[in-house]
Amino acid sequence: MSTGNKKTKILYVITKSNWGGAQRYVYDLATSLQKSKYDVAVVFGGEGELAKRLGDAGVPVISLHELGRDIKIFKDIASFFTLLKIFLREKPDIIHLNSSKAGGIGALAARICNLLSYLQTKNLKLKTNIIFTAHGWAFNEERGTISRFLIVCTSWLTIALSHKTITVSDFDRDQAGRMLFLNHKIIRIHNGVRTIKFLAKNSAREILLGERATSLNKTLWIGTIAELHNNKGLPFAIKAIHLLKEKINIEKFVLVIIGEGEERVPLEKLIEELGLHHNVYLVGKQENASSLLRAFDIFILPSIKEGLPYVILEAGIAGLSVLASAVGGISEIIKDMTSGILVKPRNPDEIALALHFLLTNRQKRIEFGASLKEKVVHNFSLKKMTEETEIMYNFNDKRSTMR
Repeated sequence: MSTGNKKTKILYVITKSNWGGAQRYVYDLATSLQKSKYDVAVVFGGEGELAKRLGDAGVPVISLHELGRDIKIFKDIASFFTLLKIFLREKPDIIHLNSSKAGGIGALAARICNLLSYLQTKNLKLKTNIIFTAHGWAFNEERGTISRFLIVCTSWLTIALSHKTITVSDFDRDQAGRMLFLNHKIIRIHNGVRTIKFLAKNSAREILLGERATSLNKTLWIGTIAELHNNKGLPFAIKAIHLLKEKINIEKFVLVIIGEGEERVPLEKLIEELGLHHNVYLVGKQENASSLLRAFDIFILPSIKEGLPYVILEAGIAGLSVLASAVGGISEIIKDMTSGILVKPRNPDEIALALHFLLTNRQKRIEFGASLKEKVVHNFSLKKMTEETEIMYNFNDKRSTMR
């Protein structure tokens, strides 16, 4: 740890600057650490909402335009050399990497930075600590066998090059722990959420659907906040709504999806094909989307792949009953039929049955929501996440013992 009045300098690195779970994690840590102890800056690709929020919070930022999610060899090589230049210039005590691309390229650049520093000073104690947070492993996504194998190899290399790896769930920790020779490098720290100022139900509904909200005032709203991306499994939720038409009067409920992304056109086509354009609404990106959660009676997250999703924690704080896929760390938040309902991924029939149960059992919705809220408040606070991360920073700052 820093001594005297010297602060510990932390440089966060993340691939994209949009506003997703990994970006929220970086923002929360960068703005929650004690300013008297830490100097913080953030490196990211692009100029998205994360950049704006960090700027508003007064956190120094460095934009790395070459850095992006997709594999592009020449841009990735350029990103590597730019990161190396940044690390050598900034000389941080800790480099905290986030997401797969920034993790792999950043860990290699940080190791070379340490090597160059040692060759120059011959002092091992000047080593920068390299921390990597895995926000769900990319090899759990739907990919071909060769692609998955290559991602497993790069994930192994990222962990090996890092001094410590944080996983946001026990599920991810157990998967990483099965990689050869790396178990001692992995620590689990659950995501945590800050207090949220929610809008009242009617006000939130009006923001989401405007004048249409008035005619749907007595309708049960099923809702989600999700990037329109294949990993979120939204087609399965839409198909489940179609299946429910035969069991429940379709006019008694709607599905509202907050978010934007590359899958908008296919989702719009599916909604039209199933005749659900009056019952499923894609409302796009919304400012401070979490503040609108009380517009919903039921929260749904039918994901195919997750780490430990913030949106479920936020839905819990809002007191909502939650239906979600049993993937990643979701089962560490929700206990099936106690604080919500868990279903198999890619299964619209099971989603439809679970929705039918929730839509027709108001008391269970209330009980599930209350149970989940209590668990999130006690076990998944931002304060707890920040304190556990700071403990790890302090432990790892004994640089002379790092390997």
